[in-house]
Amino acid sequence: MESCRALTHEMLPNRMSLDLEDSPRDLKTARLLADQKAQEVLSEPMLLAWYERDTGRFSPQVECCGEDKPSWVIYAESRGADLSVDINRRAFVFIYHDAGKAL
Repeated sequence: MESCRALTHEMLPNRMSLDLEDSPRDLKTARLLADQKAQEVLSEPMLLAWYERDTGRFSPQVECCGEDKPSWVIYAESRGADLSVDINRRAFVFIYHDAGKAL
């Protein structure tokens, strides 16, 4: 993601922030927390994309960058992103689609 713009909270669709004193140390724990929050808001949350700031890892590994957003955010938005869970000011970000909503 070096050639892409740095992630800001304005780039995230329908952002829900979680500011936790005991910050999760790994992606697996962070995802469990994000999944729980997504289940409170969406009927059938389906994870579309994620980002881990400390390692710079993200998924999906799409190679193109948009002019104003990282490619993984653009990917999620193009597939119906309904909710972003932002943990500790973008330490971890998870973007979900509600697979249970009517078309």
